[in-house]
Amino acid sequence: MEEKKIDIQSIIGFLLIGGILIWMLYNNTPEDTVVDDTKTEQVADRTQEPADDYSAPENAPTQNDSTALAAAQKRLGAFGYSATLPSAQGGTTTISNDLLELKISNKSGYIEEARLKNYKTFDSIPVYLIKDGNASLNMNLQTTDGRTLNTENLYFEPTLTENNGNQILSMKLKVSDDEYLEYRYAMRPDEYMLDFSVRSQGLTGVLNTAETPVLNWKLKGYRHAKSISYENRYTDLIYEYDGEDDDNLGQGSFEEETESNISYIAYKQHFFTSLLLTDTPFGTTKFTSKNLVEDEEIDTVYTKEFTSAIPLELKAGELNYNMNWYYGPTDYKILNDYDRNLDEIVPLGWGIFGWINKYLFIPFFAFLSGFLPSYGIAIIVMTIVVRIVLSPVTYKSYLSQAKMKVLKPEINEINEKYKDNAMKKQQETMKLYSKAGASPMSGCLPALMQIPIFYALFQFFPSAFQLRQKSFLWADDLSSYDTIAELPFHIPFYGDHVSLFPILASIAIFIYMMMTTGQSMQANQQPGMPNMKFLMYLSPLIMLFFFNNYASGLSLYYFTSNLITIGIMLVIKHAIIDEDKIHAKIQENKKKPKKQNKFTRKFQEMMEQAEEQQKKQKGK
Repeated sequence: MEEKKIDIQSIIGFLLIGGILIWMLYNNTPEDTVVDDTKTEQVADRTQEPADDYSAPENAPTQNDSTALAAAQKRLGAFGYSATLPSAQGGTTTISNDLLELKISNKSGYIEEARLKNYKTFDSIPVYLIKDGNASLNMNLQTTDGRTLNTENLYFEPTLTENNGNQILSMKLKVSDDEYLEYRYAMRPDEYMLDFSVRSQGLTGVLNTAETPVLNWKLKGYRHAKSISYENRYTDLIYEYDGEDDDNLGQGSFEEETESNISYIAYKQHFFTSLLLTDTPFGTTKFTSKNLVEDEEIDTVYTKEFTSAIPLELKAGELNYNMNWYYGPTDYKILNDYDRNLDEIVPLGWGIFGWINKYLFIPFFAFLSGFLPSYGIAIIVMTIVVRIVLSPVTYKSYLSQAKMKVLKPEINEINEKYKDNAMKKQQETMKLYSKAGASPMSGCLPALMQIPIFYALFQFFPSAFQLRQKSFLWADDLSSYDTIAELPFHIPFYGDHVSLFPILASIAIFIYMMMTTGQSMQANQQPGMPNMKFLMYLSPLIMLFFFNNYASGLSLYYFTSNLITIGIMLVIKHAIIDEDKIHAKIQENKKKPKKQNKFTRKFQEMMEQAEEQQKKQKGK
């Protein structure tokens, strides 16, 4: 199975962070499962069955009317009984708690409307995950009389009861009073998660046991955020397979993606998720994803369209699956509390980046936001703490730069003296570093240590549900871009607005790069080295464009982080590090006999042997 896909925006962001760190590094170095194809095809074919209208005629007679029953059975076979019931006239049943309201339709037995009670969209409309036909649940039933029926066009009889505060809704597609297909919903108080079961009773002689019923779940994700392009970037289909492995379809349109042993399927719409879980893993399931945002300049209703074709295996001719529905926020804490690996739905980064977010930044940010007056201040305080913790790394990096600066005249002498002998030049340079107690790697390693922190935070802020619609200063939503000016036109890759936080962050990065460069910038780059002067101007420009449509909370972090870094470097430069003392220390170190470690001694011996070999070859 492929590794979890990383979208192009994350790659660009990672490259941007990497570019900045390359800059830092440069200034610290001297100049010198096998899928059953047949089964999958069968699953795919059944998703294309034509839909018929199985509704009862107006003023339908009761089930005691044998003429009406015979007519319905002629159209629907054994399931014709369902068309003679009062529920065949349509209607919905509502179940709700303090968090969620669901309207379940008699037709199809599925949710017609799902509203989250405590949330609004960017334009103050209630958040609906399902409304106006954007979602459907359909089961293809193959009957023993050769019929193919679609449950989305059949009528279920509802029965609503209450048990210990839980609302229980039974939706039965009947063949007779005691023979039926049942969808059973159980809603608990103060929960986004519902129990959901699919079972049949007495259908052994009705369903064709040679054919596997297929449950087709489809949803078109509504737009909920100010920037549809930004929301769409984090809208994805995610699924878990083999008990603990998870994967996603990514940002493009995928017509086919199959996997088996599925334990959950999530249609994530950035900050809200529709989720189907099962206690009995699904077999070979087909997924599709279609990007519905063709032009980001146009106000679009939907982000992506997802479908899943799920086989439900018959056991002894009957169905019996215990599942769950989740319709709620993509909130790490809520999803993680279910202890079903649902936290993987939140894109916190892979490997060490995800660990840093899960075990460090998420609990620390929750702690800060629990008592600070605003989330913006919590971001600033967290940034200050992170920079203070990393200040020893910054100090070591700057100290290495200072040592390299002091040694620069001697390195230049070596370069000039052995300009025609690269091996000897390298050998003498290494000797100088050893005697002086300096190493270019001592500056590289501290910078490399910061990469996991930078990238983890790059993933954390866009995924932090707590920031949604929380204001700070001129930003009215820290999970979306801030706006100080609307443009009458659209600039490619930039947008139709001006965000201030990215501008401030870009200026701070530029100042930081100028400080780390100082007067040592070479107009002419050495062969093979990246053009760092070009990077110095390019990185802030990329940040300006890239973050203009990103979460303002992330831009606030980078702005604050670079301001603090600039302050720390000024303190180190003017109050801690004395270049005259460093020079004196280096000269003192050079006079002392230097005991080489085993690696350095071996490396020097190899260099000397290579030099002797080179001399012998020239002598011939």
